[in-house]
Amino acid sequence: MNVTIADNLPDEAIQQLEELGLTVDNNPGLKEGDLSEGLPEAQILVVRSTVVSKECINNSPKLSLIIRAGAGVNNIDIEAASGKGIYVANCPGKNAIAVAELTMGLILSLDRYIPQNVASFEEGEWKKSVYSKADGLFGKTLGIVGLGMIGSEVVKRAKAFGLDVVGWSRSLTPQKAEEMGIGFKSSIEELAKSSDILSIHLAMNSETKGIISKKILSELKNGSMVINTSRSGVIDEDALIDELKSGRLKAGLDVFSDEPEYKEGDFESRFQGIENVYITHHIGASTRQAQLAVANDAVDIVRGYLQEGKVRNWLNRCEHTESPWQLVVRHYDKPGVIANVMNELKEASINAQELENVIFDRKLAACCTIQLDAEPSDKVLQNIRTRQDEVISATLVPRG
Repeated sequence: MNVTIADNLPDEAIQQLEELGLTVDNNPGLKEGDLSEGLPEAQILVVRSTVVSKECINNSPKLSLIIRAGAGVNNIDIEAASGKGIYVANCPGKNAIAVAELTMGLILSLDRYIPQNVASFEEGEWKKSVYSKADGLFGKTLGIVGLGMIGSEVVKRAKAFGLDVVGWSRSLTPQKAEEMGIGFKSSIEELAKSSDILSIHLAMNSETKGIISKKILSELKNGSMVINTSRSGVIDEDALIDELKSGRLKAGLDVFSDEPEYKEGDFESRFQGIENVYITHHIGASTRQAQLAVANDAVDIVRGYLQEGKVRNWLNRCEHTESPWQLVVRHYDKPGVIANVMNELKEASINAQELENVIFDRKLAACCTIQLDAEPSDKVLQNIRTRQDEVISATLVPRG
């Protein structure tokens, strides 16, 4: 089996994939356009930030599994993958500490003017009087939007700096907030009003797009910081730029909308020339520790797929079909039984949308549960039940 690696993975991970018997095409320089031409031999594709387009999926006839070596999968056309029966999996949480560390780094840099200190030193300028005007972090309020694995790691580090932490997320309850030792806010608006620093840790989807709106930004106090190490689309970027240019807010960003796809090269951004914003090169997850943890997780997903036929962290699985009927067939564990049952359903033009077969101790009998899109006739059921050397019983029940 062939696996293509389209982004940098540690050598240890490449070696582990080869030890699984895979033929590894380690090609971290691949870009969206390269992938869109298709991968004629690859059954597995592992990416980090490289875009996996509909064209790539349609032009890769053997592809069966795409792994995002990271959490978010907005760089993968999941709809196209689902249409081709291709598994999409991810590796969430493995880079949480790395992103939390960068978050704190951006906060400290904005407060203490660290980049300007370094730049002035390199230019031979001594500006102690200019850079000695930091507010300090102790006692300030950090508002965290999104309290998944990354947001939770930020909480731990923020407390060590003496920050008061408040939070909002769709799943946060007052009880959970109390357990975490943070304040609970019922809305992002309420969170923004009480925060000196607003740090965003949200996945990008239809519900979070633009969630940090012009209105939310306007609720922040003068001089507040906005930190985004998640996805650029969660912020109304036009509104943020207006606030930055006015000098009312400061920002530390690891992501932005016109971010280059390529790993190195010249680029232009509308954030350039704005003094009170620090931008890093989308490096939140890019520590060796994090990359190795994510890569090991990706290898483990591949291992499970090869050895057990199961995909851990499978994202595009239909969790529940709307099939209205359930057929439970207890049967003898012998070859061809399920095939014969399925053939009866096929002849009746009934689609089996979900199927699970479990084996009893001693491996003499089994039970197959089949979710059906239509009700089998009495004749179909009788044909199944009369296979007495194969079928023990067949029970039809409505779902719901």
